[in-house]
Amino acid sequence: MDTKMYTDVEMLRDLNDAYLESVVAGDVERFTYMLADDFLCTMPDGRLLDKDAFLAQIAGPKTLSRLTASDVRIRHFEKEKVAVVHAETQYTTVDGQDGHGRYTDVWVKRGAQWLTIAAHVTRLD
Repeated sequence: MDTKMYTDVEMLRDLNDAYLESVVAGDVERFTYMLADDFLCTMPDGRLLDKDAFLAQIAGPKTLSRLTASDVRIRHFEKEKVAVVHAETQYTTVDGQDGHGRYTDVWVKRGAQWLTIAAHVTRLD
C-alpha cells in the first residue's frame, strides 16, 4: 500500500497528466470525475463548451493519436484553493499530422478534490 502523502502541486501534476491521457483515449468516465459541473472549455476554433458538450466531444471520434506537454507551469494559489496550469503541447492527429499549441487550465479545490473549472486550448500550426 502506497502511503506517500502528495502535495497539492504533485497532485495537480498527476491530474494534468491524466487530463492529457484522457483527451487522447477519449476517456469520458475519467473526465466525468475530473471536471467540475460548471466547467467551461474554449476550443481552438473559438467554441465555448460546457461540461456536457465537452464530454460529448471527447466521446466522439478520436482526433489525436499522441498528446504531450512541455514547459508545464503550475501556479498554486493555496489560500484561494485555486491553481492555474499553463503548458505547451505537441500532438499527432490520427491521420499523422504533427502540430503544437498551448493550453491553460484552471483548477479549484472543492473539499479534498481538485476539479477543472476552465480550459483554454490554442493550436499554433
